[in-house]
Amino acid sequence: MTPRRRLDLEPDTVERDLVKLVLTVVELLRQLMERQALRRFDEGDLTEEQEERIGLTLMLLEDRMAELRDRYGLRPEDLNLDLGPLGPLLPRE
Repeated sequence: MTPRRRLDLEPDTVERDLVKLVLTVVELLRQLMERQALRRFDEGDLTEEQEERIGLTLMLLEDRMAELRDRYGLRPEDLNLDLGPLGPLLPRE
């Protein structure tokens, strides 16, 4: 049996752990928004202007996420919570 990873609530790491949790939720939402945008793009539901705006927004969000991960010493895989028998929260790329 492998030990489960838990959030370490040490005073020295509380800020990093909180940022990790928030970034995990934001990353999940970013991926969902990206999939929705791709689906709408494939179905032709978006105007060219909407496609450009959504693409730019998603790129800016991804860049900002990378900056925050770097600031707190996190890797993309650090944001993928292990849900035990359900597997990882985020799809592995």
